[in-house]
Amino acid sequence: MQFRQKFLFQIVLPLALCLALAAPSVASAQGTTKGPSGLPVPRFVSLKSDAVNVRRGPSREHDVVWRYVRAGLPVEVTQEFENWRRIRDFEGAEGWVFHSLLTGVRTALVAPWDKSRTAINLHADPDEATRVTAMVEPGVQANVKECSGTWCRLEGKTFSGWIAQASLWGVYPDETFD
Repeated sequence: MQFRQKFLFQIVLPLALCLALAAPSVASAQGTTKGPSGLPVPRFVSLKSDAVNVRRGPSREHDVVWRYVRAGLPVEVTQEFENWRRIRDFEGAEGWVFHSLLTGVRTALVAPWDKSRTAINLHADPDEATRVTAMVEPGVQANVKECSGTWCRLEGKTFSGWIAQASLWGVYPDETFD
């Protein structure tokens, strides 16, 4: 009994503590994990077509649990298995889709969580003090052309401009790209 206690307190607990302290930094480092595709997981992509079946598991033998009918909708790839991608939408729903139904084109939804606002301003430059180029409602879908880490440039059919990155679902906080 004394050996087990000594083993537990001198070896197992310190090892467990080291692993616990190391794990958050590995898990929270954005884009450090690569999936079988060689691309980072998690990552944002968008739906390629107006008809995308979402399945319970990563094969055609699994049941279709729902169908997306909105091309360009941003989704987050959370897992990869062969040619299948587990995705999550802005409401938190998850399921599996075949990889060819997704595209790397970056899109975002404007504040889909905030139904109380009537409109959110887009600006001429990445600065709140610049001219307002458009006003968009929560839930509007747009192409994301670039992000600076705090602002993103959006383009839609009838609008374009810069919006605070925190107002979008489809880009990560502090993410940069052009």
